[in-house]
Amino acid sequence: MALYLGIDIGTSASKGVLIDDRCNIVCQASCGHETDNPCDGWYQHDAEAVWWGDFCRLSRELVVRSGVNAAQIGCVGLSALGCDCVPVDTECNALAPAILYGVDARSKPQIDELLSEYGSDRARELFGHDPCSSDIAPKILWFKENMPEVHERAAKFLTASSFLCAKLTGRFTVDRYLAEDFLPLYDRYTWKVDARECARFCRPDQMAEVMSATDIAGVITQRAAEATGLAAGTPVLVGTGDSGAEAISTGVFRPGDMMVQLGSTAYFIYLADHMIDDARLWPGTFIIPGTYGICAGTNTAGALTSWLRQELYRDAVEAEDHGGPDAYSVMAHDAADVAPGADGLLCLPYFAGERTPLNDPAARGVFFGLTGRHTRAHMVRAALEGVAYTVASHVDIIEREHGLPIGRIMLAGGGTKNPVWMQAIADVCGREVSVAKVTVGACFGDAIMAALAGGAYASWDELARVLGVAQTIEPDMAAHGLYASRRHIFDELYARNRDLMHELV
Repeated sequence: MALYLGIDIGTSASKGVLIDDRCNIVCQASCGHETDNPCDGWYQHDAEAVWWGDFCRLSRELVVRSGVNAAQIGCVGLSALGCDCVPVDTECNALAPAILYGVDARSKPQIDELLSEYGSDRARELFGHDPCSSDIAPKILWFKENMPEVHERAAKFLTASSFLCAKLTGRFTVDRYLAEDFLPLYDRYTWKVDARECARFCRPDQMAEVMSATDIAGVITQRAAEATGLAAGTPVLVGTGDSGAEAISTGVFRPGDMMVQLGSTAYFIYLADHMIDDARLWPGTFIIPGTYGICAGTNTAGALTSWLRQELYRDAVEAEDHGGPDAYSVMAHDAADVAPGADGLLCLPYFAGERTPLNDPAARGVFFGLTGRHTRAHMVRAALEGVAYTVASHVDIIEREHGLPIGRIMLAGGGTKNPVWMQAIADVCGREVSVAKVTVGACFGDAIMAALAGGAYASWDELARVLGVAQTIEPDMAAHGLYASRRHIFDELYARNRDLMHELV
């Protein structure tokens, strides 16, 4: 019996899973890591210690704990946080800390510089949207302007999944889904390097080869086998971004399906049968042939609850350290005791700037409406509802403004452990939301893509029949009415305070 391995490297944790040819989990493992925040607006990882270190640690643990022969693994799938950038040498050794996705705002001067050079219309045409902190080209320009020796020495500028694939196979590749984050460095029609546009940012030879996420990039080298505990010669997929892999893990395969990933950030993927034009979002191709992904993201979701845990629930954290209940479960219990609407308290969850649809790295978090009767439980409830409002704003753009039908919304990520949060999303949006049977996350998506590429399934449709829904949350329409009546306040809070927020930066 062939087995399939999937490993995903995330913002604050990494996960791995081994599955059999019927998508049953044989073994799973996880490990945590830190994200460096050396100064305001900077978020980075040590690619060698975090990305490659976690991959090696998890692959070895899965092989040892499962007791399988590594040669039984028929294919390896991988994913990692996307929209990040690390310069590497010819041996795929990182030359500098990796700049993370949209939460890292250090490239704002470069974005402003590009907007000034190109003009907003031309910039939108080149990037496919208004340039923002999730784009990789401005990050490469940041290296050029701030670390010129590293920029010149770099053999390639890679995103995290490309880095892992190169470590495993020796081949520098990037999948189409993530290649769009590099626009305008690639021609989006041929997926070849656009030498003319590339010249502003880097040399054409510093770009990776574009392939499909489910293509086999190569096989595990002897050097990688020694580091990972896997068998040399094992096929390895090109890999993709963690959010795309997580969408696959939930069975988001068909146009009309939407995934809401509640991790450290929130990420949205809606599948359409055609491309749309909306500069506020990130429309593009998707992993599955013939589908297009309307992608979007917020900068703080789980990161906001983590901040609340650390700052307002230190007693619960200390109790947890001494064998008490998980502090997050205490927070969820407290939030459940607060009625929808948090007694008039609203939260703008822009604690690290905001991505879509605002695309404003200078946006700031707000608790609005505080009175003496509010407690920390109200603040937790308001924070969860604030993220739910951001989900609803994206649903409205897709459905009302573009006329695209939303067939189902699948929730994924660590936020699915919080029933109050899931109910708030259902209530604010006024529609049912569901959770998949398997909630391991992106690593499961990686593994089932490996199973598909490895021949265990003949098609995506056949694979879809194996996956299913474990839970569906119905909206409370009375609560929906309350949220709808306050939606304009949430929206206008940012609009009316945008200039003041920018003055603080």
